[in-house]
Amino acid sequence: MSGIRRIASPLPLPFSRATMAGGFLFLSGQIPYDAQGEVVRGSIQDQTHAVFDRLIEGLALADASLADVVKATVWLSDMALFADFNKVYAERFGDTLPTRSLVEAKLAKSVDVEIEVQAWLGDRA
Repeated sequence: MSGIRRIASPLPLPFSRATMAGGFLFLSGQIPYDAQGEVVRGSIQDQTHAVFDRLIEGLALADASLADVVKATVWLSDMALFADFNKVYAERFGDTLPTRSLVEAKLAKSVDVEIEVQAWLGDRA
């Protein structure tokens, strides 16, 4: 047994939604989809809330939460969105802010934000 557990993506794409290895949980990057799998358009705040909703769903599949996240990587389509993005990011993480990297990039489906996270589950993994 390898000690690695993969959680399948609900999308018909060739990647795992999450992978557990050792005490870590790695979530694939999430873009703003709603619960029905439709891309959320609109403000960066609307898109960021949708991404966090999907991150929370993915974490919950491993009995984890945002409080377990130790590292986040963020891609924004335009750094002009940084301040408005940060408001939602800070609100959603609250007092459990993880370390973070953030860069500007052209994103799939022409969305404005993508976030991937890594969480520490320790013995719960």
